[in-house]
Amino acid sequence: MKNVNATTAQESAMPAYAIAHLHDVDVNAEIVEYLQRIDATLAPFGGKFIVHGGKQTVLEGPANGNVIVIEFPDSAAAQGWYDSPAYREILPLRTENSVGVAVLAEHCGDDHVATDVLS
Repeated sequence: MKNVNATTAQESAMPAYAIAHLHDVDVNAEIVEYLQRIDATLAPFGGKFIVHGGKQTVLEGPANGNVIVIEFPDSAAAQGWYDSPAYREILPLRTENSVGVAVLAEHCGDDHVATDVLS
């Protein structure tokens, strides 16, 4: 017999993303240490880089930095990672050596259309 609650929980678990737009990054020993340590903070929460480095083409507006996108299995995992002691320990290595914006955002769903935000 199929467990309806388990299926509902799996279907409702949508990916979530940590998105940052960083600029004025001072690539120094602290940023290098941050980069060397961040992967280990992501692993326990199922986080993986979707966009990090590589070519980025600005289509509109001022964007003199780089966009980073990290995918997590769900919002709880994304928030858990950001709040984790391991990440909090290295966070100042980034924030004290760069300027930018960081947000956590939920996946909108595979059947999302633009007008859904009007509801």
